Amino acid sequence: MMTTPDAVQDPRREPFAGSAADRARSVIGADGVERPVPPHRWRFFLYSAIGIAMFFVSVEIGGKSTILVDHALTFVRWVLGPAVPWVVVALVLVGTVRPFVTGTWRDGALRTVFALANIVGLVVAVCAAAGFYPGPLGNPDIGPFLWEKLGIPVGLIVPVGAVFLALLINYGLMEFIGVLVQPIMRPVWKVPGRAAVDAVASFVGSYSLALLITDRVYREGRYTGREAAIIATGFSTVSATFMVIVASTLDLMQHWTLYFLLTFAVTFAVTAITVRIPPLSRVADEPFEGVEHLAEPVSQGNRLAQAWDEAMRALAIAPGVVRGSWATFKDGVLMAAAIVPSILSIGLAGLLLATYTPVFDLIGWLFVPFAWLVQLPEPALAGKAFAVGIAEMFLPATVVAGHESEALRFTVGVTAVSQIVFFSALVPSILATRIPVNVGQLVVLWFVRVVLTILITAPLAHLLL
Repeated sequence: MMTTPDAVQDPRREPFAGSAADRARSVIGADGVERPVPPHRWRFFLYSAIGIAMFFVSVEIGGKSTILVDHALTFVRWVLGPAVPWVVVALVLVGTVRPFVTGTWRDGALRTVFALANIVGLVVAVCAAAGFYPGPLGNPDIGPFLWEKLGIPVGLIVPVGAVFLALLINYGLMEFIGVLVQPIMRPVWKVPGRAAVDAVASFVGSYSLALLITDRVYREGRYTGREAAIIATGFSTVSATFMVIVASTLDLMQHWTLYFLLTFAVTFAVTAITVRIPPLSRVADEPFEGVEHLAEPVSQGNRLAQAWDEAMRALAIAPGVVRGSWATFKDGVLMAAAIVPSILSIGLAGLLLATYTPVFDLIGWLFVPFAWLVQLPEPALAGKAFAVGIAEMFLPATVVAGHESEALRFTVGVTAVSQIVFFSALVPSILATRIPVNVGQLVVLWFVRVVLTILITAPLAHLLL
C-alpha cells in the first residue's frame, strides 16, 4: 500500500531537533543503525558538479560541440575502434539469451513475443556488423539507419553514461534539487521534485539514460509506479542534439531557439494534462514490490536548509564512488542488452510497415480532423506525418520535409518530440525496465499526446511564424 509523504515511516525522514548543523550530523541507515554523517561533505559538491558537467554542460572538443558524456562515448568508440559493432553484437547476444536463461520469457505473452523478436534482432545485428544488409535491410533508411543511428549509439551510451550516473543519483543532488523544485513538480506534474533531474537529463542527454535513472530510483522506492510511469512517458524525450537533426531536416534552424523552447514548453504542458487522465491516472500509485516507499518529505520552514539536510542524509548512506558507479554500470549494461535487440526487431517491423505498406496512411486519417481543425494545410499529408511517428520519431520530418508551409513543418517537428512514444527505441526501452506500463497504455498515450500537441502547437505556429 502506498504511504503518503506525511505518514512515511522511513527513519531518514524523521525531523531532527536543534540547529541546522545538528540536524545533519547523524542519520539512521537502512540497517537501522544510527551513524554520523561523514565529514567529507565535499563529495556532495565535487561529485554533483562532475555529474552536472557530464550530463548538462556542452563543450566543444575536436570541432564537435556536445555534452561531455557524448564526448566520453566518442572516446570509447575510438578506443574500441573496429570492435565497436561486435561489442554491440555481444550486448545483443546477452539480451537475447538472458530471458531464456532466467526463464522470464514465460512471464506472459508479451515477454514471450519480445524474447522471440530478440532472436530476429540478433540476426540483424550480426548481419549489420558484418556489413551485410539483405533485402529491405539494404534500404539506407531501414537497416543502416537502425544500426548506425540507433543500435550502436544506444548500445554504447547507456553503459558509458551509467558510469557517471551514480554521481547524479547517489550523493544528494536529487534530494537537494527535489526539495527546491517540489512546489512546481508535485502540483503540476504529480511527481516528486527529484524528477526534475530526469526531465532535464532527457532534453540535454538521452532518454535511455533518463529511463535508467527512473527505473533505478523506482526500484529503490523513491518513486511510486505511477510516478515512474509519468516520468518515463512524460519527460523521456529525445535529446536536444537529435532535435537539431529534426529541425535541420525541416529547414527550421532559422527558428531554432523558438523551436527548442516551444517544444520544451509544449512537451511539459501536454504531460501536465496526461497525468490527470487515463491511462496514467489509473496506474497503481504504489512502490516497487517488496520495497518501502521513501517518499520525498514535504518541506516546512526554510526550504534551502531542508534541501541541504536531505542532501546530507543521502550522502551519509551513499556508497563509495567506485562501488556506486560499478552498480549503475552493471544496470546500464543489462538495460542496453535488453533495449538494442528490441530496437533491431520491433523497430525494424515499424520501419518496414511505414515504408512498404499503407498502414500509416490509414492511421493518419485519425488525425485529419485535428489537422483540419487547426487549419494545417493538406490535412491528409499532415495526418500521415503524425501517424508514422509511432514507428520512429524521425519519420514525420521526412514526410513533410520541403513543404512550403512553415506552420505545418513546425507543428510536425514539435509533435515528433512531444509524442514521446515510438516503437523503434522508446517503447523497447521502457519495456526493458520494471516501470509498470504496458504496450496498450503506451499506444493510447501516444495518440493522446499527439492530439494534444497538435491542438496546442499549430495555433502558436500560425501566430509566431
